[in-house]
Amino acid sequence: MKHIRDLLARTKETTRSRKTERGELMRFFTRHLNYSRAADGLAPISMPRMGKILEGIPTKDLYYLQSVCTRAKNFSKKFWWEVDPKKHNKDNPF
Repeated sequence: MKHIRDLLARTKETTRSRKTERGELMRFFTRHLNYSRAADGLAPISMPRMGKILEGIPTKDLYYLQSVCTRAKNFSKKFWWEVDPKKHNKDNPF
């Protein structure tokens, strides 16, 4: 008679991966921002904080944000400017 542990053993093929494209993008932004924050002597941004920052932005727009920030000279500066909703009013032309 087999032990129940042998019958219920999970393999990597049967377990579901928790990786999502949104999570991968959050890790990308966290990694790049924390690199520049460490150079400035600031505390690193955690994944929950990054989730709160990117909460209202749809995933398809995160790909745009990634491409814009990657092409910019200063990744961190461009990221914070793009994420700030005050900078994107119709009254503000810049």
